[in-house]
This record gives sequence, structure tokens and C-alpha cells, in this order.
Amino acid sequence: MNLKRLAKCIAAAGLSLAAALPAFAEKTVLNVYTALEIDQLKAYQESFNKTNPDIEIKWTRDSTGIITAKLLAEKSKPVADVIMGVAVSSMVVFERESMLQPYAAANLKAINPRFRAAANPPTWVGMDVWGAAICYNVPEMQRQGLPRIESWKDLLKPEFKGKIVMPNPNSSGTGFLDVTAWLQIFGEKGGWDYMDKLHENVAVYTHSGSKPCVMAGAGEFPVGIAFEYRANTVRAKGAPIDIVFPKEGLGWDIEATAIVNGTPRLEAAKRLADWSSSREANELYAKNFAVVAIPGIATRLKFVPSDYEKRLVKNDFEWMGKNRSTILAEWQKRYSTKSEPKK
Repeated sequence: MNLKRLAKCIAAAGLSLAAALPAFAEKTVLNVYTALEIDQLKAYQESFNKTNPDIEIKWTRDSTGIITAKLLAEKSKPVADVIMGVAVSSMVVFERESMLQPYAAANLKAINPRFRAAANPPTWVGMDVWGAAICYNVPEMQRQGLPRIESWKDLLKPEFKGKIVMPNPNSSGTGFLDVTAWLQIFGEKGGWDYMDKLHENVAVYTHSGSKPCVMAGAGEFPVGIAFEYRANTVRAKGAPIDIVFPKEGLGWDIEATAIVNGTPRLEAAKRLADWSSSREANELYAKNFAVVAIPGIATRLKFVPSDYEKRLVKNDFEWMGKNRSTILAEWQKRYSTKSEPKK
């Protein structure tokens, strides 16, 4: 149908051409790189599109380490417009490489100051906290006569040899927050000594932060080091696991949103950043996480303790970002022989 004929049809229906044309306009496709869990994306996208129906999100989703490496590899020719749900320890790396576009999101004043970059306007704004947790399969632990776990050091007991799975920090943000927490809790030498001993008991390092809890829930291995969101969901679905939050403290990171510097779709990117810092978005995050960026929204999750936030270690994100490549290289040299094959 040509434009003149279309105009006649529209006029016959009592409409103007200008009023009708937006219905035929193409949507803006926004490339969003994310490490968010797949089972979270639908609700977030539907909420955003309620007020932004003219923007189509094209997700590129993988584990934090993979997404971080991809963004760094594409630095000179960025493909992503927005980075969403990626660790602040990675955002620090991108910030140092001048890869992020400063932007004061619409609801910035409501955001806890600890959940945003220090610059004004900030280069990233936080969404929620995710932190370490241990899943252990209760019937398997009982069947095999394994001791109860209360601390990170309990995982070093000889009874756990070959019975633990945890994420590879080169692939997984959860793995990285574990490693950096141990280095901060036990000190650099003590942290690597701890990981040397833990390595003796690890059966395999996965490339996903969720997978160890899923494996523990299925009884493939008695113990999985993962994070509280996946631990909570696996147990809520009926898996026979208990969840341990080790007494020495929990490694953690912040999932955040940032606009990629130089994006040709800046206005659409700003609208996603505005939504990401909105109250509506934070209410959705609170369904998954015990701590979110806007104070007073989060409620207790069923299998996460009410004092969860107090259990988080004192984190230094600048140190994590600055030393990321050195830490990962050292970990790879020491422990990569037990990593599962890459897809």
C-alpha cells in the first residue's frame, strides 16, 4: 500500500496521518549486555516496556566474567548501548577505561549513596546486592556422614574431599566475589593459603554462579558455593538443601546499570537507566534480593536471614577493580585444572 492510499484510508477512518504514523514507526533496538539471571529478565523487561513501548531490548546475557571480557574486547568498537545487572567490581574496570557515559538518572536522589559511583553525575548506579551462600544437600550430607558447615574453614575438612563445587572467578562474578572476600578476610597470603587447601576438596569449578546450588539441590554433589538468590530459589522449589551463610562474613558485589560511552542510542539508553533506578524497578529487585538500592523497599526473603546485610564483609570495590586481572591470572595459574570445559 503506497502512502497516498494509506492516507485516504486513514482519513476515511476519521484520523490524521500524523496521529496514525507513530503506530507504524520502527522501535529503537537497544543492545543491553547483562549478567542478570535468565529467570529475572522477563519481569524487568515487561515493566520497562509498560512506559517505553517504543524501545525493544536486545539482551546479550552471560556470566559476569564473560560479559566483562566481551565488553573490554569491544572497547574500541562498542556493540552494547547499556550494561545492566553487571558487578560494580567490573564497572570500576570500565570506568578506568573511560567506557562509561556519566548520567544522573531521574530518581538518583532516592538511591542510597553507597549504590552509585562517586562522580557527579555518576557513571553507574546500583540495583541490588548479591552475596555468597553455601548450599548443602541435607540427605546427602547425612547419608555420607559429612560434618555440618558453619564457616568457610569448615570446607577444608578432609571429609569434603571431592564433594564441593564452586564457580570459576574468571567466568563468574560470584566466584570473583568469593575469591576477593577470602583475600580480604584472611589477608593476601592467608587467602591464597585458604584457596590452596579448598582446592584439594573441590571436585569442579563451574562457569556459572548459579550452577553449584542447582547441582547440590539435585544431589550431584553435597556442597555448592553459590549466592543467596539462587540458593533461595532452589530451596523454595523444594530441593532438599539447607543454606549456610558462613560466620567469617560474606563476599558480595552490587549489580549496577551504566550507559556505554558513545552509544548512538543515548536517549533510549537514558530511559532504561531512568527505569533501572526507579522505585518500580527496585520493588522488582526486592523480590529477588535482600538488599536493594533504594532504602526501605527490601523485605526479608524466606530463606535469607534478617541480619543478612550485617553479614557482608567490608568490601573495597576500587581494590577489586584495580587488582581484578592480577587476581584472576593467579587463580587461573593455581586452580584451572579442575574447571569444567567451556561451552
